[in-house]
This record gives sequence, C-alpha cells and structure tokens, in this order.
Amino acid sequence: MWVPLARQYQRQLQVCRGSSQITSGEKMSREISTEKAPAAIGPYVQGVDLGSMIMTSGQIPVDPTTGTVADDIAAQARQSLENVRAIVEAAGLQVGDIVKTTVFVKDLNDFATVNATYEAFFTEHQANFPARSCVEVARLPKDVKIEIEAIAVRRQA
Repeated sequence: MWVPLARQYQRQLQVCRGSSQITSGEKMSREISTEKAPAAIGPYVQGVDLGSMIMTSGQIPVDPTTGTVADDIAAQARQSLENVRAIVEAAGLQVGDIVKTTVFVKDLNDFATVNATYEAFFTEHQANFPARSCVEVARLPKDVKIEIEAIAVRRQA
C-alpha cells in the first residue's frame, strides 16, 4: 500500500532519484507494516519507506504479542526500541542503519536509566549510536513513560 504525500506537495515535487525521475502525482512512499510491532492506535502507519530512507512513527512500549506495557522505565525503553527494530527490519534494514532517533520521556529524571538501556541495545546489535534528541513531554499515549521514533537510511552498495 502506498501512502501519498499531501496534494499541494505532489504538484510542486520533482525529485531526481538514480536514473529515474519522480514527478508530480507519483507516489513517493510505501507503508511499512509488521505484526512484530504494535498496530497504530490512530490514523497513521507504523513506518514509511521512501526508498533511500525509512521513518518510523513513534513507538510506545506495547508488547505486540500481549498488548501489555511493563511498569518500569528500563523495560519500557527496551520494548520501544524492539518495536522500532521490528519496523526497521520489516523494511529490510538493520539497527545499524538507524541514523537518528527522537526519544520522548514523561520524566527526565529517568534519563540515566533510558540512556543505559539505549546504549545496551545499540551495543548488542553492534551498531553505531545514531544522532539523538531526548525531550520531556507532559503526557504520552496510554500513559506510558517513553516513546521512540527513528529514521534509518538504506545505504548504496
């Protein structure tokens, strides 16, 4: 399934990609969907594949098998990262292809714990650490403590 860009951008868009040219009206992105990450809880998709780059939607720490959310921040951070990984892998990429993450936390006092979990995750996957932003927010869906979104790049061979 293809997800079209907003109509006002489709008319203005002209992007060169390799030897082919994408012009107005053509579909630029493909929906990424996997049962290994929780289904979207609103009018959005798990991720979008733009060909050379993929973007995940923010992933909250819902276990896709049970629908449950752990209580502690370390387990929530780990599950959010696993959900991101599932979407990235569904697009044919790996954790090492992630170049940017944005981490939303309900309490910045949890930063040290989140940081340790984040570091362990990328180290486990033998991946370089991506660029990252981390911000405290007032509230997250389902009252979870963390949400993580990512951008990954499909590298040329």
